[in-house]
Amino acid sequence: MHQLAAALCLVLVLEGLLLFAAPASWQAMMRQALTLSPRTLRLFGAGAVIVGLVLLRWFH
Repeated sequence: MHQLAAALCLVLVLEGLLLFAAPASWQAMMRQALTLSPRTLRLFGAGAVIVGLVLLRWFH
C-alpha cells in the first residue's frame, strides 16, 4: 500500500511540473484532446496503461 501511495504522489509531482513549466502547452494539449472522440481517448488511455504496466514489470 505504501508503494502505491508513493507512486500516486509521483504522478501528482509530474503533473504539477507540467502545469508549472508549460501551462500554455498543457492548455493547447487539453484543447486538442477535447476534439478527439471518446473512443480515441479511451484507446490512448488503454495504451498508456499497457505501456506503464510493461515498464513497471521491466524495471521491477
